[in-house]
Amino acid sequence: MGEFNVYGVYIPTLLVQGLVAYVLLLFVIRYTDRWMEQGSDAFLGLFNFCLYLVLLLLVHWVFVWSGF
Repeated sequence: MGEFNVYGVYIPTLLVQGLVAYVLLLFVIRYTDRWMEQGSDAFLGLFNFCLYLVLLLLVHWVFVWSGF
């Protein structure tokens, strides 16, 4: 996949993608918590993990198609 060189320190691309997906997850959780308070999901941790994986897939797709 590659890496970024920041002042001689190589940072893996997947690490950057994971951090971007996590920041997006923090924003999305604000809206999904309203659904969770109504009891629409029994396993909140599993739901959030799957949501993170979907966001990571979308961020990876953007990185691949944008040419990073």
